[in-house]
Amino acid sequence: MIRSMTGFGKASSEYNGDSVTVELGSVNHRYLDCSVRTPYAWSALDPVIKETVRKRVARGKLTVVVGRKHGASSGLTVQFDHDLAGQYVSAAKELGRLLDTNETLSLNVLAQLDGVLRPEEREDNLDEVETLVVHLLTEALEKLTRMRETEGAALGDEIRRRVACLRDVLVVVERRLPELNESYEKRLRTRIQELKGDLSLTEERIAIEVALMADKGDVTEEVVRLKAHLDHMLDLLESAEPVGRRLDFLAQEIQREVNTLGVKVRDGGVTKEVLRMKSEVEKIREQVQNIE
Repeated sequence: MIRSMTGFGKASSEYNGDSVTVELGSVNHRYLDCSVRTPYAWSALDPVIKETVRKRVARGKLTVVVGRKHGASSGLTVQFDHDLAGQYVSAAKELGRLLDTNETLSLNVLAQLDGVLRPEEREDNLDEVETLVVHLLTEALEKLTRMRETEGAALGDEIRRRVACLRDVLVVVERRLPELNESYEKRLRTRIQELKGDLSLTEERIAIEVALMADKGDVTEEVVRLKAHLDHMLDLLESAEPVGRRLDFLAQEIQREVNTLGVKVRDGGVTKEVLRMKSEVEKIREQVQNIE
């Protein structure tokens, strides 16, 4: 099943009373480009995250964001410096004695003095964090993949419809090939006959020139190659492997053959069909740009 390169995935859990979330989104890109944003204390996990993504995704520009939100029972603790608080209290009493006042140091003021209370974050166990983050990332990647597969299926159906349209047009062109070739040969022969006097050509030479020029204007080979390319494209759409680049290359080849067909054919009706084919091929090229 083909996949698009656009998607989103998210997974959440808890660690030490904190909420941990892994979010990732992907958009079109020629290659795999993965950027990671993690809390500073967890930045050592960036290579592990990128490697996990590489095992699941072949193409696309991905952004992975690991977020941590402290909860009420998180790893944050408050340390009380008993000795420092005692020194503040003693100094306050000495100051009161010197100023001859009975005013004392209140608990509210003491708690706000520098160094008395110190918030500290409990050190994380990085092995535990890595296990959790990889688990959440895997869950988010599964959601991302499902979204990419759903969109990929829609893209595949749309491309199949356009391929069917191109094949229908080719049937029309193929039916008219004998008539087109005969008409082209007649025009060539008439033109050469008009120049016969100036060029001193024999009938045998005229026949040879007509055959050579008619062969150059024959589009049978282009039609055959186009049919083969379209069949190949349908086969690729059934592949379980990433085929976006191959589809893009094949779409370019199809466009090249259609352009050649348009140059060679000098018939109003067929030219109209060729223009229709060009429009369909251009739409296919746009769609394959989003396939992994």
